Amino acid sequence: MSAVQLSDRLAGYQPLVLGAFRIVLGLLFTSEGVATLFGVLDREASPVGDWPFWYAGVIELVCGVLVLLGVATRSAAFISSGIMAFAYFTEHQKDGLFPLQNGGLSPALFCWGFLLLVFFGPGALSLSAAARKGADGVLV
Repeated sequence: MSAVQLSDRLAGYQPLVLGAFRIVLGLLFTSEGVATLFGVLDREASPVGDWPFWYAGVIELVCGVLVLLGVATRSAAFISSGIMAFAYFTEHQKDGLFPLQNGGLSPALFCWGFLLLVFFGPGALSLSAAARKGADGVLV
């Protein structure tokens, strides 16, 4: 099989793989918010109103669920990407230049993963795609 044939075959799976990526990213981000707000998953809860951690937890929970479900994905991903960039530069950057030095690997990966969704959208398996299917009879 040539590289062109392989590329053509894989291209047909792009919406499905993008949808799976969105679901996993949303689930991971939601778990960050749940852990921050409710003190589960080996993390202490952030006190209500504690800047910026409690507010970040709220954004992680709400935007994570929206991304996970594929509802308002681009907007939720834009906000999520921004808050992760904020977290990286305000909390991690001061401890070193590279994410492995400063403990900012998760925020850096979340930031770039969400930025990808801003430009590529939700992919397949989203509630917004299911709603469009109901409207015109075709699943996008």
